[in-house]
Amino acid sequence: MSSNPNPSQTQYPGPDINPRPPRHRLPEGVIDCHCHVFDEFDKYPLTAQRSYTPAQASLEQYLDMCAVLGIARTVQVNASTFGLDNRITLDIIARLGQSRARGIGAITLDTPTAELERLHLGGFRGVRLSTHVKGYGGLEAIEPLAKKILPFGWHIQLHVSQSAELANIETLLMQCPCPIVFDHLGGARGEEGPQAPGFQTLLRQLTQREDRWVKISSWYRRTADPAPQYRNMKPLAQALVASRADRCVWGSNWPHPVFSAPIPNDGDLMDVFCDWVSDPLTRKKILVTNPEILYGFGD
Repeated sequence: MSSNPNPSQTQYPGPDINPRPPRHRLPEGVIDCHCHVFDEFDKYPLTAQRSYTPAQASLEQYLDMCAVLGIARTVQVNASTFGLDNRITLDIIARLGQSRARGIGAITLDTPTAELERLHLGGFRGVRLSTHVKGYGGLEAIEPLAKKILPFGWHIQLHVSQSAELANIETLLMQCPCPIVFDHLGGARGEEGPQAPGFQTLLRQLTQREDRWVKISSWYRRTADPAPQYRNMKPLAQALVASRADRCVWGSNWPHPVFSAPIPNDGDLMDVFCDWVSDPLTRKKILVTNPEILYGFGD
């Protein structure tokens, strides 16, 4: 996050609009499990209570990136900058069709059941909570929201600033009755290494519960190691795959919001993932099969 005393007014750069085709041949049907669209701010206004101001990043730009990389399907995460307004994601899913798109939204305990039904019919399959950005609920909402979304078969997508937060709430996480998807390697940093208490908590969640998942995504912002290899993130990603390859999914984190360093090229990021996950069958599981199950593609 920016050190600016008013980070909501900090203008962050947009995506690299010239993605490079990856060296690796991807399987058919790849699903990007974490991305955002920021567009038409007159139609989809940004909430005043936000942590950052994104650059415009349109659906057309995103689809261009997908075409270059070989991404077939998408999971749109309704960005925190829109607060509880899930319309942009609903509209994107409607435009692409539910054979190509799913959504993750923002709700509260006061959200009516009828609204959850509308979102579910519109392709939403989870709700995001965050300790890192405004616009979603925090850790205090895990237990009550889990009960609220359980009838819909939704999951909680948990976004934490640091992996140590997971260690502090391990019992709460283990008792949560609904599925949990841990964002961005559970907040782990490369400098911590796989033995960090929070990362070990994440591994226990994956091995002791069948309804726990983790996103291999956004690793470029979790390390001081230079691009394009981000070398100290490799042991973390590979530990997750070795532990539960059948519970890992991948996300581009396009358009890489709240990031002031040089924006990574999405083709480079895909190649890093493929270098880390070198077995084609395991790679297909993470890029295609697992997210089909998690997000209900084909239901």
